Amino acid sequence: MAKRQMPFFKKWAPEWLIKIILFSMTLPGIIIFFLPLANVNAAAGYYGSEPADIQFSVALFYAGYVGFYSLERRFFSFLAAKEYFLLFTTLQILACLVCYFTREIYILFPVRFMQGMLFAGNVNLSLTLIFTRLSSERGREISFSVFFGILICALPFNNLITADLIDSYNFNIVYKTAIFSYLPGLIFLTLAMSNYRTHARFHLYKLDWQSFGLFSTILVLVGYITIFGQEYYWLEDNRILGSVIGIVVLGGISIFRQQAIKRPYIDLRIFKYRNFKVGLLILFVMYICRFASGIVNNYFASELHLDPFHISYINIFNLAGLVAGVIIACCMVLQKKNIRYIWGFGFLMLLIFHGLMYYSFDVQADEFNYYIPLFLQGLGVGLIMVPTIIFIISSVPAIIGPSAAATALAVRYLGFCISIALINFFELFEKSRHYNAFQDHLSAVDSAVKNFLHQQTAKLISRGMPEDKAVKAANKLLVGRMNVQDHVRFAMDYYEMMMWLLAASLLLIFLFPYLNRTALYLKSRRLSPA
Repeated sequence: MAKRQMPFFKKWAPEWLIKIILFSMTLPGIIIFFLPLANVNAAAGYYGSEPADIQFSVALFYAGYVGFYSLERRFFSFLAAKEYFLLFTTLQILACLVCYFTREIYILFPVRFMQGMLFAGNVNLSLTLIFTRLSSERGREISFSVFFGILICALPFNNLITADLIDSYNFNIVYKTAIFSYLPGLIFLTLAMSNYRTHARFHLYKLDWQSFGLFSTILVLVGYITIFGQEYYWLEDNRILGSVIGIVVLGGISIFRQQAIKRPYIDLRIFKYRNFKVGLLILFVMYICRFASGIVNNYFASELHLDPFHISYINIFNLAGLVAGVIIACCMVLQKKNIRYIWGFGFLMLLIFHGLMYYSFDVQADEFNYYIPLFLQGLGVGLIMVPTIIFIISSVPAIIGPSAAATALAVRYLGFCISIALINFFELFEKSRHYNAFQDHLSAVDSAVKNFLHQQTAKLISRGMPEDKAVKAANKLLVGRMNVQDHVRFAMDYYEMMMWLLAASLLLIFLFPYLNRTALYLKSRRLSPA
């Protein structure tokens, strides 16, 4: 048995079981993180809302996680680890209970934000305790990889395990499942944890609630603008315009405050380090490209008419790629491989994925064509994620490492929101452009159009439909075919844009001369996850 560094747990608890339980305590939170995106239409139908509202509920969870990250450490200083775990886990169960019973979207919104805050506390404490029990750099990097591997696998994993549940029951059954998944770990921690604390209790005074409020408000407004901006015509709507002005004003106040106070919420000195900024750029690009895979799932559902079961099964290949990528990346980090080779391989996989998908989008296709591309997409994301987080944190002195981790988390949130905004904008723009182009070339005197309308009308009449209704139905079928073509062309155009972005990223990686100047390892044994 490994030597115990700090007696947080009683002597009878085996070390291997402690690590399993600590990791298992993060799983329910990771699952409910992206849970509404498992089936957006089912969630929207259950709450009587729009799909954008469901996306915003995920953004609120993310914003709560990011905003509370830096404040959470003070609560760890005030409470013993056991008290901390029991309090935050109990509150998370109560929050899931509220989500289970409510059908009001405006009750769900604040609860989701609170769930993000509680998730930050639960995850940070679990990873911190695991890190304190690992004496080697190798063990810490493996633990880091396992956590982020679980996190990036959350979306396809949720789709896989909830497809049957959501189809058989109401959407809220998933929150009931989350409640029960917390209970085994909660019972074990109650029995196995001691009341040990690392230092004397520090009272919760001088908490920087002001910085937390400013930062969280900015994050929520960013999510609101990026998700609802297209629907409200961006700055033409006073709500979006007011949100933009609010971000500028609050951002200025927040920067001034961080420079003025003795213990800043996020230490802005991190931005003096060149590699730190390069790492943030790489992470941002990866997140933009990562969520472009949502277009593929929409394509499977709308054009290929696959049900949620088949889509979740196809995404097993994406899940396998993610797992393989994280394992390979972890091995390369442990072997001290050059970061540019890890990034280069990862971005190359993403470039190949987007290239293959560009030529695979069609109105009719075999699902077997998408197994390899989805695996490559997962492989690329898995390769890039963990080394980039370690690179970002390693690029700054250990004393300001928590601020670097918090900023990396904020950039991931920004990448998630921006990707939604880009997809919404380009979907409307490209669909309209291609629809108008089709209209310019299609007319009632066009031979192909005449043949299509004649064939469809004759087919409908042969099946018993009156002639006048058959003519109208044939015209609607033509419009439907045009809409399918519009969506396919939009997907191709968006993936082409992603290919150019990835090609530019690869060029940056191999031409940037400073990437070899950072040692890729975790310096702090008290590191919390970004």
